[in-house]
Amino acid sequence: MRMVRKQIQFTRKQATLLRREATRRKLSESEIVRDAVDKVLAPATPTDMDERWARALASVGKFASGLSDVSTRHDDYYADAIYEHLQEHRVRPS
Repeated sequence: MRMVRKQIQFTRKQATLLRREATRRKLSESEIVRDAVDKVLAPATPTDMDERWARALASVGKFASGLSDVSTRHDDYYADAIYEHLQEHRVRPS
């Protein structure tokens, strides 16, 4: 990677903190500054929760069960599905 030299100025306090952080992390001050710039300039990425919410909303209305009473009997349908699953995967003695 080709580096471009830039001259920047820090306050005395910033310079001291930068030096301490570089020493603590055993990195050069330049590496610390580059890492900080990368974090600030990185494209905004959605949080994991934002991504999950968007995926959930995108699925709304995309599936049809063929049943007209799912909103009122969803617990019954869920219980039936769990029971069927358990029956299919039940360990049978040999």
